[in-house]
Amino acid sequence: MNITQAKKEDLRDIIELQYLAYQSEAEIYNDRNIPPLRQTLKEVENEFDKGIILKAADENGNIIGSVRAFSENGSVYIGKLIVHPKQQRQGIGTALLSAIEAFYPDQRYELFTGSKSVQNIALYERLGYKIYASKKIDDNLEFVYMEKRNILC
Repeated sequence: MNITQAKKEDLRDIIELQYLAYQSEAEIYNDRNIPPLRQTLKEVENEFDKGIILKAADENGNIIGSVRAFSENGSVYIGKLIVHPKQQRQGIGTALLSAIEAFYPDQRYELFTGSKSVQNIALYERLGYKIYASKKIDDNLEFVYMEKRNILC
């Protein structure tokens, strides 16, 4: 596996992987209309222009994972950590999250996930993230916001 910065020409493959990877989240919430499944290529291009998108590729160059982040007001906001369903639980998500943190060293990192996404929460906690807030979106969805501080003083 090789983790590198995505190029604009990778974005179509990344959004297709996103649609595939978020099927499990849609099942957890019994909602096929979650934002990651509605995101457009243009919106991903805007995220590309605003921050950084990393990709994980297998030995054949196929994109099997990705993560996005941008820095604003002293915090790094991490989103859309995705791994191909057939390659999950092999350390790819951990490697991608570590790589995005390395791209923005010595920062405060923030991400969010759904409260029912227990595997995501467990991964983030294992990597040093702690829940600091939650927000109820509707009767079926609550977001938990997590942070990790790597600021050297």
